[in-house]
Amino acid sequence: MEAGWTQEAVQRIATENSSLKQRVRQLTADSRTFDERLKAARSNLRFQDRRVADLEARTADPGSTV
Repeated sequence: MEAGWTQEAVQRIATENSSLKQRVRQLTADSRTFDERLKAARSNLRFQDRRVADLEARTADPGSTV
């Protein structure tokens, strides 16, 4: 298959392939980072939702204690 290809073409394709593999690794790492951030944001949102619900309950029942 390589018989019709010049050494220059083979080298260019190998270089491009290496670059693409590096890009895939970087995008995979970025994806993991964003996924972790999304999980943390969702966790924070759940905490804030519980906090708001607690404050709403206290407002509805002013006689309750902290």
